[in-house]
Amino acid sequence: MLNQFSRTQLIYGEEGMERLFRARVAVFGIGGVGGYTVEALARSGVGTLDLIDDDRVCLTNLNRQIFATRKTVGQFKVDVARDRIAEINPKAVVNVHKTFYAPDTADQFDFTQYDYVVDAIDTVTGKLELILQAQAAGTPIISSMGAGNKTDAAAFEVADIYETSVCPLARVMRRELKKRGVKHLKVVYSKEPPLTPIDDMAISCRSHCICPPGTARKCTQRRQVPGSNAFVPATVGLIIAGEVINDLTGFRRSND
Repeated sequence: MLNQFSRTQLIYGEEGMERLFRARVAVFGIGGVGGYTVEALARSGVGTLDLIDDDRVCLTNLNRQIFATRKTVGQFKVDVARDRIAEINPKAVVNVHKTFYAPDTADQFDFTQYDYVVDAIDTVTGKLELILQAQAAGTPIISSMGAGNKTDAAAFEVADIYETSVCPLARVMRRELKKRGVKHLKVVYSKEPPLTPIDDMAISCRSHCICPPGTARKCTQRRQVPGSNAFVPATVGLIIAGEVINDLTGFRRSND
């Protein structure tokens, strides 16, 4: 029967769509990268999504985050995402967690419940804990490396963390994961050297913070506010979503 996922089913088949409908995917970080991942997973028919982020939409998010609009500024990102998913696929189950993921909040999550985990957070300690917890539970995980201060969307690729180069975040992650005995990790990264953002305090969030009331971690606390654009985080998010969908369905394109 014709339905909203019929075009997707033409690629993945009925069995593949059933796998997506039955799947539960957790996305940690609903910002520039994670937001586009969530959007694509919802439009692909993933049946249950867990959204983890304690941040609110800020005016400066409008340049790159799909859930950020003038109307949603000040709202929790996970709430905005949940409402949007309901308009896309009312049958999807969406669990929201207004939590900043870190080692001290890791015990709030049972990773054995998930069929896949997406790491779209930007702190090294949080990423490391997330990866260790997912791998301990035997749950597949894909991790986003640095997307800030970059302009070449076509440079991003999927690789094992130990095959990466150039990316400063990937370098740190390689070192720390090796210390912890992690053998493999699927990541999305770019060899494009990151730019140094223009030092213009007239437009810097560090001196003119406009974070909504109730924001836990304001930009004034950051050592550096990275530059961003509309297309690089979106590209990374969609690449991640594609990997999740293909892995969940078992789809692999032939070389024919």
